[in-house]
Amino acid sequence: MKVTRGFTGRPRVDNAGLPPGQYDAGDDWPVLSAEVTPDLSPADWTFRVDGLVERPHTWDWDEAHALPASAYEGDIHCVTSWSKFGVRFAGVSLDAFLAVARPHGSATHAVAHSHTGYTTSLPLADLTGGRAWIAWEYDGKPLPAEHGGPARLLVPHLYFWKSTKWVAGLTLLDHDEPGFWERNGYHARGNPWEEQRYSGD
Repeated sequence: MKVTRGFTGRPRVDNAGLPPGQYDAGDDWPVLSAEVTPDLSPADWTFRVDGLVERPHTWDWDEAHALPASAYEGDIHCVTSWSKFGVRFAGVSLDAFLAVARPHGSATHAVAHSHTGYTTSLPLADLTGGRAWIAWEYDGKPLPAEHGGPARLLVPHLYFWKSTKWVAGLTLLDHDEPGFWERNGYHARGNPWEEQRYSGD
């Protein structure tokens, strides 16, 4: 299993690794959702990549698990100011899905959407090159439903609202199309290290 390391490699003295305005949540993992947690089983879960791609494709649970396994070890950061250090997620790199769908050269952005209807927008560059995953395990166990299980998008270098819970797919576009929180005043990109919380930051 390939492991990609994130914000690691330096000692954490007095929370020196925290982005601006964040606090260390320790063992806590706050549950924050814009929608009611769905009753979604692995048997009912699917993931689709479409839009500006050569081969739109939908994977079911077994087909997604047949792709090369990958993991992320590092940190995550929520726009509501908490961070967690040294987390471990497992799933499949988003690059494996995109390799099948084959994005067009004109694709610059993606809209990630959930099985609940939630959406968020991301530059395609933030989803490629080993920077994003479809994750279904956390700390060696199935991802809990309240944290996006059976599977969520994981984009750990951006604020966590970009890591769509209960992910259903990506639609690739040649422009930015704001999602739920972006339409409600949040930053278009959401880089924690630049404290891009709100529109205009």
